[in-house]
Amino acid sequence: MENLVNHISDIESKLGYRFKDRSLLILAFVHRSYINENKSVKEHNERLEFLGDSVLGMLMADYLYKNYPTIPEGQLSYLRSRLVEAVSCINYIQTLKIESFVLLGKGERMNDGRGRESILADLFEAVMGAIYLDGGIEPTRHFLFTKFKNEIAAVLDKPLRNWKALLQDYCQKEYQLTPLYLVLEESGPDHSKNFLISVFINKKELGRGTGGSKKEAQQAAAENALSKFNLPE
Repeated sequence: MENLVNHISDIESKLGYRFKDRSLLILAFVHRSYINENKSVKEHNERLEFLGDSVLGMLMADYLYKNYPTIPEGQLSYLRSRLVEAVSCINYIQTLKIESFVLLGKGERMNDGRGRESILADLFEAVMGAIYLDGGIEPTRHFLFTKFKNEIAAVLDKPLRNWKALLQDYCQKEYQLTPLYLVLEESGPDHSKNFLISVFINKKELGRGTGGSKKEAQQAAAENALSKFNLPE
C-alpha cells in the first residue's frame, strides 16, 4: 500500500488524468485477496470494476455506432465484444505499465496463471470506473480513446470472420467430424465472468481461447486453432 501511495503521481502521469479524489484510484488497485489478509483495509475494487465494465461497454458501443454507420447490429456487437474482452483489457493495462502496483494477497501474488490474467483485466475496468466517478464520462472517453488508439485500431482493422463456422467447415472436410468445445475454467464475479475454453477434434486439442461469455471464448478458441493451419485468407 505504501508503495502504491508513493507512486500515485507516476500512475496519474501514465493515465494522463489527475484525480480530484485519489482514494478512488487507490481503491482501483485493491484486489479482494488483499483485504482478506489486511483487515485495516475495508473495501476492494470489485464495485469499481462492475461500474467500469459498463462504462467501457457503453463508450465502445457509442464509438462504433458513430464511426461505422453502415455496419449492422450483429457485427457491431461482435466488434464491441472484441474491444472489451479480457484479452483486450489485459493489453490495455499492460500498455500503461501500471499492473505491478495492484495489491494482492500472498496467495494471489504467487499465482502467475489464468487467475492472474483475470486480475489484470479487472484492474483495467476498475481504473475506468474510478476515472468515471472522479471526472465523469468525457475524461473517461478521452482516456480510453487517447491512450489506446493504436490497440483499438488493431482490433477494428482485423477482418470480421465467423471463426467457429470456418473451423467447423475445415474439420468436416479434413476429418468428417465436428469440433468439440469444453470449458476448462470459469473465473470472475457473476457480473464479469471470464471463460477459458478449449476446442478438440478426435480427442486432440486444437486451440484455446478466453472471453466474457462462452460464445466469445469459443470464437477465440476457434481463431486460435485456425491460426495453426496454413489456410488461405
